[in-house]
Parts: sequence; structure tokens; C-alpha cells
Amino acid sequence: MAEVLVLVDHTDGTVKKTTAELLTIARQIGTPSAVFVGSNVEAARPRLAQFGAEKVYVVDNPDVTGYLVAPLAEALAAVVAQASPAAVLIPSSGTNKEAAARLAIKTDSGLITDATAVSVTDGKIVTTQSAFAGGFTVQAQVTKGTPIITVKPNVAPPQASQASATVVPVELTVSDAAKGTKIVKVEPKAKSGRPELTEAAIVVSGGRGTGGDFGPVEAFADVLGAAVGASRAAVDAGWYPHSNQVGQTGKQVSPQLYVAAGISGAIQHRAGMQTSKTIVAINKDDEAPIFELVDFGVVGDLFDVLPQATEKVKEAKG
Repeated sequence: MAEVLVLVDHTDGTVKKTTAELLTIARQIGTPSAVFVGSNVEAARPRLAQFGAEKVYVVDNPDVTGYLVAPLAEALAAVVAQASPAAVLIPSSGTNKEAAARLAIKTDSGLITDATAVSVTDGKIVTTQSAFAGGFTVQAQVTKGTPIITVKPNVAPPQASQASATVVPVELTVSDAAKGTKIVKVEPKAKSGRPELTEAAIVVSGGRGTGGDFGPVEAFADVLGAAVGASRAAVDAGWYPHSNQVGQTGKQVSPQLYVAAGISGAIQHRAGMQTSKTIVAINKDDEAPIFELVDFGVVGDLFDVLPQATEKVKEAKG
């Protein structure tokens, strides 16, 4: 079977869950190989091997990691030229989608972004996407070159399958044109004790109905081990940081469980969470648009409902 390249999402060699998901998907359509950009690959190898990476192409080059996006696209293009893969799977993020677009141009290939499923039908790789602000589900396939596909997180449960994860160094000379924007400073993100929003299996979001008090939302999220999100209205009002915004102009999430508290369900917000597996909404307005989308709806005041739900979860945990 042809190789399927997976760009490793990691922090100093600590591999994130999204990579395990993509390696699992890659194993269903070909032979998984990881592309590791950065240093400390030895810290990453055990986890990459655990989830089926037969090879690990390593790009350890400061001209790639010290600059924004363009050198990453050149690095991926070099690996594609070396491996001749059946497809390239990349975790969806703003930076990665730009790199994927540049890679598609460099390799004269088709690009599909924000896939929620990847499979093989009649020998061809087919993706599933949510389109037009979540109003439609579509299937697509690349008809030219190597399929370049960015995949949303939480769309496939990681399944272990031990492999060798043989390291393959990749030599690369980054062009001067790609080094136009240099990273001059990196600061670690302050730890909240909660999972990253785009990677979390459970997300609890608050909106205009919180009135600026996210206390019940945060308490419920913490008892579930969930990430906290916010609607655009809440962010625009200054109630919660923009980095936590869920929606078309914020982050797009696909958790196993999404809880919307005090969120009306404007199309902008729905576009960012509509692919969630199970959706629960809490709103005082029984005609709120969010109820058209949910699996379970609670008509009530979030300040009454969430504290009761928090206590029930605590009791269930013992």
C-alpha cells in the first residue's frame, strides 16, 4: 500500500491526540508515515510507533521552525517529493491550512480543508465535509496530483497499532523567499488546567445569556474535564478571551459532546460547532435557533440548570 503522510502535531516532542487520530485514519487508506518538523524526535517516536507510523520523516532545520508557514510548506513539499505518498493528512488549524494551500500549489495538487471523515471508495480517497456554515454535508475527492487534506480534530477515535517508526532524515534548503517573516520570540501559553479547545472531547460554551458571568459554565466544564468556549457575542462584549471563541470567525470544534449555555445559535456560531457528535443546549428562549440543531435541549435559566448538572455529575463520580 502507498504511504500516507501525517504531519505531526507536537510541542517539543510531546505528540498531541490529533496526530494519533490522523495516523488511525491514514492506516485505513494506506501505510502511515509521520512527518516530524522540529527537534526531539526521539521523545515522539514511541507514540508515533504506537499508532502505526512505519516511517518518521524528520525535518530538523531552524530555517523551518524559526519562520512562519512558508518554510513549512517547502519542508512538506520536500517530503512529498521523497515519499510519493497517496495523500497528505494535516491537522486543521489556521497555520496548517495556509501551509496546506501552499503545499498544494507547490505540488500541483488538489486541496480539501476541514474534513470530518476520510475513506476509500472504489480505490479513490473520498472526504466528508460540512459546508456553507454547516448547512450541508458534502463528499469530495481530489482529481489532480496528491490529495492534500486538512482534518478536523476529534473525528476518529485513536486506535493503536504498533509499527517501527523508522527515522528518515530529510535534508532541505529553505529558499530566501520563504524566510520573509521570522519568529523572534515564543512564550508558553498560560496553563488553565483545561484541555485545548480544538482538541477537547467535551466543550462547554457560554454566550450572551451568561451576562458576563462564566462561573457556572467553567464549573460545569471542570467537573466534566472539558474545555470552555464562548460565542462571538460574549467575546465581543469582553466577557471571555477571543482565543476561546467558537464560530466561523473563531475556532471550529468537533468534540464528542458540545454544551451550549445561553447561546441563541446564530449561523456564525453553528458553523464552528455543528459537526460535534452530541449537542446539548440550555436556553430560556424555547424558540432559540440552537434548538433546531441539538440532540438534547433544556429550556431554562443556565444559572439554575448548570449548577444542578454540576452537582449531579459530582454525585455520579462519587
